[in-house]
Amino acid sequence: MTDKDKYAVFGNPIKHSKSPAIHAAFAAQCSQAMQYRAVRVDEGGFAEAAQRFFEGGGSGLNVTLPFKQDACQFADRLSERAERAQAVNTLKFGPGGEIEGDNTDGIGLVRDMVVNLGWVVQGLRILIVGAGGAVRGVLEPLLRERPDQLLIVNRTAAKAEELAAEFADLGTVEGGGYDLIGERQFDLVINASSAGLSGEMPDLPSTLLTERSCCYDMVYGPEPTAFMRWAAHHAAWAVSDGLGMLVEQAAQSFYLWRGQRPETRPVIHQIREAMEAA
Repeated sequence: MTDKDKYAVFGNPIKHSKSPAIHAAFAAQCSQAMQYRAVRVDEGGFAEAAQRFFEGGGSGLNVTLPFKQDACQFADRLSERAERAQAVNTLKFGPGGEIEGDNTDGIGLVRDMVVNLGWVVQGLRILIVGAGGAVRGVLEPLLRERPDQLLIVNRTAAKAEELAAEFADLGTVEGGGYDLIGERQFDLVINASSAGLSGEMPDLPSTLLTERSCCYDMVYGPEPTAFMRWAAHHAAWAVSDGLGMLVEQAAQSFYLWRGQRPETRPVIHQIREAMEAA
């Protein structure tokens, strides 16, 4: 094991992170010698901790809440995705010594929906519930799939309006309060609201679903989320949580670091089984 094989995820809280198990599975699958650990970083201390990590021979970092904006400022160079999102979840020690920042969240979401779940994004009417950092990170890759329209709704309407305006050059994007839903219907509903993080259900009308609507919750757990239960109760055609997105964004990070793309489906299955058995 060399110093250049050191990787980690920085966050707060970080105790229940699945990232070490995911990357251990990737490393074993791809015969890669690497060390990966979860590190709790004090708020306000990200830059110092990241500098110490890379100066100590670290090769790459994953970054989770609440440090994705800090990582964006820390990076010497940003990918186009990270630049658009103004958030970074992957840092890499580049060949010239520069720290490269990327955002793999959106790629993870799209790959999970399109490759793993077999859903189509192109031409769909999409509703995204929430306008926080999670949404900012996935909008560019989602819009690159060319949906017919995309509506962002949020309890604070101004945040959704601002986000829609920032990404309007990539497609038909609208943002505002929940009242914008009205009697409209959507083919794909993505829950990225803060209500989902606390196990609550956003205030959504059941009329927004059609018999072919797909519903995706960015959070995950051993049991179906409140949003997933709501979607199933109202006869959504397909329902999923965000575990596949977590594994897929990790796979993209692994590819950026190691140049190999691991098989994700067995790892999703492995992590799901471990959660259910805990």
